[in-house]
Formats: sequence, structure tokens, C-alpha cells
Amino acid sequence: MQEITNPTLVEKEAIANFSFKNPMNIKQHPQLLKKLRDATGLGNLSKVKFHIDFYSDSGPKSVQTTIWATGNKFICLKGGLWIPISKIIDIRYI
Repeated sequence: MQEITNPTLVEKEAIANFSFKNPMNIKQHPQLLKKLRDATGLGNLSKVKFHIDFYSDSGPKSVQTTIWATGNKFICLKGGLWIPISKIIDIRYI
């Protein structure tokens, strides 16, 4: 699993201002999709928040939030905010 060095902790609402266009080769946690699906269930049922480490075009970021939906290519956060799964390194309980 890839370590993010010095990620910037951001508010969930700031994600709308990030770009995810630059291609990157990111080493993701091997069970990332399962973890995202499990986190989605916990977020919807129990409002459990997760720490999400990801890359935007402006560098490494971290956000603490619930995950509302997990699709094939994106996760959806409250407020219609989306993060491409291809840019997520890992998630963990807060």
C-alpha cells in the first residue's frame, strides 16, 4: 500500500474544487473496493465517518466523511460530491 506523505486535510465541501484529470499510477489497498462498499453500508446505516486518503491534481489530500454510495468508478459523498476510485489510496475508520 502506498503511503501519502504530508496530505492536506480538507473539508468535504472543498472536493468540488479539485480536479482529477491527470493520469497517475496509484498503488491502492488490495481490498479497497470491499472496504468502500462496507464503508458505504456503515455510512448509510450508522453515519460512520471514514478517513479517505486520495490524490487530486494538486497533490495528496485527506478528508473525513461518510460515504453515501460506491459505484464502479466513483464514490459519492453527501452533497453530490464525487471522488474517482482510481485516485483513492485507502480508507480507514476515524
